Amino acid sequence: MNKAELVHRVARDTRMTKVQAGRVVDSMLGHISRSLKKGDRASLVGFGTFTVARRRARTGRNPQTGAPIKIPTRRVVRFTVGKSLKAEVR
Repeated sequence: MNKAELVHRVARDTRMTKVQAGRVVDSMLGHISRSLKKGDRASLVGFGTFTVARRRARTGRNPQTGAPIKIPTRRVVRFTVGKSLKAEVR
């Protein structure tokens, strides 16, 4: 499912227009993104939890030359599946 399909289904289920449903989906995703940017976690009970983790610096290899390269420290988003979603997918 992509974003357009999600907007369509939200609009259908809530009897909103697609424009209104699109605003709702954009708002939700925006709030989750801003929360993660601040370093907070975003938890949707039953669905899962988005958190920010720090990936340590490491040495990698250039696949074309085989030369070692330094990969810097960075922040990454992690997702932990909620209990209800895990049970649905099994």
